[in-house]
Amino acid sequence: MSELALFGGKPVFDKKLGYGRQYIDDADIEAVVDVLKSDFLTCGPKIDEAEAKLCKITGAKHAVLIANGTAALHATCFAAGIGPGDEVITTPLTFAASANCALYCGGRPVFADINPETYNINPDSIENCITDKTKAVVAVDFTGQAVEIQRIRDICDKYGLIFIEDAAHSLGTKYDGKPVGSLADMTEFSFHPVKTCTAGEGGAITTNDDELYKKLLLFRTHGITRIQDWMDKPSEGGWYYQQIDLGYNYRMTDMQAALLSSQLNKLDMFAARRKELVKCYDEMFNPIPEITVQKEIPQSDTVRHLYIIQLNTEMLKGGRKEVFDALQAEGVGVNVHYIPAYFFPHYQKLGYKMGSCPNAEKLYERIISIPLFYSMTNEDQNKVVEAVKKVICYYRK
Repeated sequence: MSELALFGGKPVFDKKLGYGRQYIDDADIEAVVDVLKSDFLTCGPKIDEAEAKLCKITGAKHAVLIANGTAALHATCFAAGIGPGDEVITTPLTFAASANCALYCGGRPVFADINPETYNINPDSIENCITDKTKAVVAVDFTGQAVEIQRIRDICDKYGLIFIEDAAHSLGTKYDGKPVGSLADMTEFSFHPVKTCTAGEGGAITTNDDELYKKLLLFRTHGITRIQDWMDKPSEGGWYYQQIDLGYNYRMTDMQAALLSSQLNKLDMFAARRKELVKCYDEMFNPIPEITVQKEIPQSDTVRHLYIIQLNTEMLKGGRKEVFDALQAEGVGVNVHYIPAYFFPHYQKLGYKMGSCPNAEKLYERIISIPLFYSMTNEDQNKVVEAVKKVICYYRK
């Protein structure tokens, strides 16, 4: 137990409240059980059903379900033709997969800095990073807020780059009134349990491009197809298929797809509650000078996956670690999203240096993610704010 818990007496929460949590209801359970009783546990009709729902939600022409969000990012880089010598620009303030996807294909991630107010990748920094080796941009909708899509679209069109939107956080978010998922060349989603909708694990890519769609489908299933128009020679019979490219077994099961399909039916409900919680947090934290809340661009109608507070550490006796440990002791399951990708030993071995994205590095030292999820009650939220205020008061200069 931390010094603060001892000083402050009884922790605010008797049982730790995590920063994220899935919501599963009877309809979700029934959907999965129905699949377990059916003839298809994988490669069945639930895949098509969930993909159709994603197309309807996002407005995209095509959707491809895939094993997880990381596999989805890998697939986008494959479809974009990333290979040895190619550069892919992304943000360092993201889960490692947003950068690793370039490495998987033999390319090299290049890190552009963030906007210190929105925490999203800065389009000016993207343009400054472009070289004759640049082939794609992976722009991450950090916390669920849409990136500056139109500016990034314009940059990609100007330089002939593939625009990949990493929307792992932003299912349900709209940009200028249009759903995320239909605006980039390819958009990746994640359905991990702490995301807005879950499949247990799982991911998806949406696109309006027929050729990219073909590449994504092949990549998901070993590069194998039964579609005659894609084959190099005529079919030999009903059993026949061809491997026409090198792909992976990145399929999603029908059990996962059924859960996702049921979850997508609740997206509007999930989105409304998350927006309500974010609005309340903003109102309660805005008067506290030691805390800065994330700003949003007016074009983004955001469904927030994460809620992050930025500590104005110059106003505190303790740093981020002290505040983090104290909140944990109060029963608030805080986290930090994210350690900049090039801080990791693997990237250091590849020659990446500290100091290349000063805005992202400064922000990393000051941020803490606090609980945000659909089933979070008003009482839960009030107690989280109570714990934050208690800790800030203790460490206030």
